[in-house]
Amino acid sequence: MKKTLLCAALLCSATAACAAPVFTLTSPDFNDNDVMATKFAGSDKGNASCTGENVSPALSWSNPPQGTKSFALVVVDPVGAKGLGVDHLVAYNIPFQRTTFAQGELTRGKGYTGGKNSPGTLRYHGPCPPVGSGQHHYNFTLIATDLPANGLEQGLTREALFTRLKGHTLGAAGLIGRFGNE
Repeated sequence: MKKTLLCAALLCSATAACAAPVFTLTSPDFNDNDVMATKFAGSDKGNASCTGENVSPALSWSNPPQGTKSFALVVVDPVGAKGLGVDHLVAYNIPFQRTTFAQGELTRGKGYTGGKNSPGTLRYHGPCPPVGSGQHHYNFTLIATDLPANGLEQGLTREALFTRLKGHTLGAAGLIGRFGNE
């Protein structure tokens, strides 16, 4: 019996079939590296590049790392602002029990503590790439942490959030949406 269990354990450790499930982030609104619909772009009458409705896409995730107590979610355009990057969402203190955000929920600021994005708001601000700048990539990154879901104060920038998360991250999952104003 001991030999059978040992053989099974060795076989399991040598195959992908026994590997832990992968932490994933998906959206029913767009596939990874696909173009996002215009309604997910920013809406700002004072900015001609904000051509959408500023509706946040729906997101769902599965298989967070063991020990996860909360999540953080950031949405970043790494080439926005002429290469300096634009933070479209900084959200954290997301309870570990949560596995989705409905379409528009991140825009309304529900279910998370808002951090300060590049436009200065505490909620989702959709893409507003300049006309003629091509397709920009919007990186949605969900970070599993061992921090309690009420551990961080409102208004942290992405950089300040990442500083606070050092030593407390357990893993991350990502999704890329593309958008451009041709």
